[in-house]
Amino acid sequence: MRKPNKKLVTVIKIIISLVLIYFVFTKINFEDVLQTLKKTKPLYLFLALVFFVFSKVIASYRVNLYFHQLKIYLTQVSNLKLYLLGMFYNLFLPGGIGGDAYKGYTIKKQFQIDTKKVVAVLVLDRLSGLLLLFIYSCVLFIFIEQNVIPYKEVLAISAVIASIVVFWVLNKRFFNYVLPIFWKSFCHSAFVQLFQLVSIFLILQALSIEIDSIAYLFIFLISSIVSVIPLTIGGIGSRELTFYYGASLLNLNESTSIGVSMVFFLITAFVSFFGIYYHFKKPKLIIEKKED
Repeated sequence: MRKPNKKLVTVIKIIISLVLIYFVFTKINFEDVLQTLKKTKPLYLFLALVFFVFSKVIASYRVNLYFHQLKIYLTQVSNLKLYLLGMFYNLFLPGGIGGDAYKGYTIKKQFQIDTKKVVAVLVLDRLSGLLLLFIYSCVLFIFIEQNVIPYKEVLAISAVIASIVVFWVLNKRFFNYVLPIFWKSFCHSAFVQLFQLVSIFLILQALSIEIDSIAYLFIFLISSIVSVIPLTIGGIGSRELTFYYGASLLNLNESTSIGVSMVFFLITAFVSFFGIYYHFKKPKLIIEKKED
């Protein structure tokens, strides 16, 4: 079976991103978005940046847990450099490179590890993050003032329990070699998503949005899940579209919601851009010294 042309796939993703962005901005008043952004309070914005960075540092620790299970004992410093480079590739050089693809290629090349296992742990790392996005979404859903769905508390709690059980069974059945770190990975993911929620809450404060915070946080979580679907470049367009329709469904201001999405994207882009240093000076992967 012929593999899809990477350049063609990238072009299609760029087109989809641009179309979605164009669609969203035809539905809202861009001036209203700018007015929202002009209200930004620098201190809250800086704190939002700090918590976002914390979330990414913890995420890098999480993926290193998986590497260690493959007997690849990377130092956290070298792993963090590789993670930052991956962020840069995901957002700025999506033309077939991709952050996860590059990390997998580098690990495979340097340590001669089985390709399937490298791919598996990178996928599991992503799934671990998605699991906590889903769990937090269910929890926040309980507190949203919407009475459309009956017994939403029972449904949300049941969904949380079921998702954890399914992911644990998946790990035990197909990836038993990473099962020992299941709960460690789970806890790391919990802090990753919690810090990103704090970051979004601080963005709301930075934009002087003092009502409907839970609803905005819920939309952010859903948009983060949607942005993982590989249809756009770095989730650009799909995240904004989710914020727009989420705001419409929850009776929020669409322009304000898009403003929140834009600020989060700018923070993500700002942090990811620092990975350009390791594009030109590839990070050396150093192994921890193990005591006998």
